[in-house]
Amino acid sequence: MRYFLDTEFSETGPSHPIELISIGIVCQDGREYYAESGEFRPGLCNKWVKENVLPRLGPVEQMKSLSLIKEEVRAFIGDGKPEFWGYYSAYDWVVFAQMFGTMMDLPKGWPMYCRDVKQLCDDLGNPKLPEQGKGEHHSLSDARWNRDAYEFLMGNYPRKAYTP
Repeated sequence: MRYFLDTEFSETGPSHPIELISIGIVCQDGREYYAESGEFRPGLCNKWVKENVLPRLGPVEQMKSLSLIKEEVRAFIGDGKPEFWGYYSAYDWVVFAQMFGTMMDLPKGWPMYCRDVKQLCDDLGNPKLPEQGKGEHHSLSDARWNRDAYEFLMGNYPRKAYTP
């Protein structure tokens, strides 16, 4: 099953670890998951995050612990061999995997990597992707757009054979 994910996170350099702010996941079967962490430190967020991400969050009372988010994500994805996709997803994948501990702690059958829609786009000649519109920098809206961008690419551009 294919899952499109996005996270919003706080990242201020090597002296502070990446902290999950929110996560959105959209499954190819139409199910969606969204949660906001109550464990990130807003005071450590950089100016860009404070201006572009924090205003899109819901009330503090709805925020969840990372351990609860981890369990809900595990239940949402379930068993099997999921395929994860993101957009410029390197940091998204790190903060996603950190919820489970180390990469080695990801659930059995889950890959240790996330596929990237931007890399797919580049492989296909870097065509212009559809505009996202409203909701940018809200992790669920971004996860939906990741799915839409993937479907646009797969539906409109033939896959090139990989030759090293």
